[in-house]
Amino acid sequence: MAASNAIENLRAAKIASGFGFLNSTSGFDVSQTLIPYSATSTYGAAFIVGLLNTLLVAAIGVVLATFLGFLIGIARLSSNWIVARVATAYVELIRNLPLLLQLLFWYIAVLRSLPEPRNSLGVGTSVFLNNRGLYIPRPVFAPDAWIVLAAFALGVVAAIGYAVRAHRRQAATGQQSPVISASIGFVVGLPLLAWAVLALVAANPISFDLPIKGTFNLRGGLQVFPELVALTLGLVIYTAAFIAEIVRAGILAVSKGQTEAAHALGIKPGHTLRLVVIPQAMRVIIPPLTSQYLNLTKNSSLAVVIGYPDLVQVFMGTVLNQTGQAIECVAMTMAVYLTISIATASFMNWYNARKALVER
Repeated sequence: MAASNAIENLRAAKIASGFGFLNSTSGFDVSQTLIPYSATSTYGAAFIVGLLNTLLVAAIGVVLATFLGFLIGIARLSSNWIVARVATAYVELIRNLPLLLQLLFWYIAVLRSLPEPRNSLGVGTSVFLNNRGLYIPRPVFAPDAWIVLAAFALGVVAAIGYAVRAHRRQAATGQQSPVISASIGFVVGLPLLAWAVLALVAANPISFDLPIKGTFNLRGGLQVFPELVALTLGLVIYTAAFIAEIVRAGILAVSKGQTEAAHALGIKPGHTLRLVVIPQAMRVIIPPLTSQYLNLTKNSSLAVVIGYPDLVQVFMGTVLNQTGQAIECVAMTMAVYLTISIATASFMNWYNARKALVER
């Protein structure tokens, strides 16, 4: 019944059904694109642009929120009274303010109140901040730059392999290996070596286009739009408050006897937290942490309020209004968020299984 009513209403409104509209010319521009896009591109290309912008802010937000959340969660348990109280105040304040209000605060009260481009705030001579966004050096890749990128990828693989081998060795013999320093050596050293060799043999494989402050505006560099900055700040700061409580609860779930035993063996407090407490706390932290990752991704749809061109703003807003293909646009958007959620949950479930205690 519902399907037949929808079909009749579409016919009455003279709106064609199906996904053929994705091949039609969009006729509008998007302010931020990670792929080539113009007004002559198709609605399908606009869908990809919105999807990539959503994935970008979700990926950045998950990494930064996790890092900040762990710091705040550990700080809440600090023996330093000031540090613990400041962390507690942060959590209680941020968790009890609506996310939408925080996004509007960062966008309107903070970023839009920054000076004009001619009076940009400078960090050194290569980074500028004004009401049009953040300007940073833009990397320019030469044809041989792929060698440096390949060296970086090889360094990441080598670092992961070394860390896995060191973990197995420590579990078997109790001997520790310099995992952090070795990983930095692989990830940073190999690309720098490739860069130096190419610079000596041929030419500089990677150069930087620096932003230059002009009379009325900035030229060159990479512009990070204020909408992206405000959305990222709001999502990270808000989600980190919840992650902090998850981390605090996970640490408190570990028996105090574990900490006391580590101290009795002469292990330093920092090493006790990193090597004894956190690994055991992860079994408690990971399941609710998954929910926060999903919430952050879905909360990114609030970008429509501040004009960030995410999937909802571009596809559910502009494309839907121009084409009238409500059913198709809503279905595609729902499918995207469902796919992202299932993929995230599946990965976190796999990671949680790896961290679970194995009973003999």
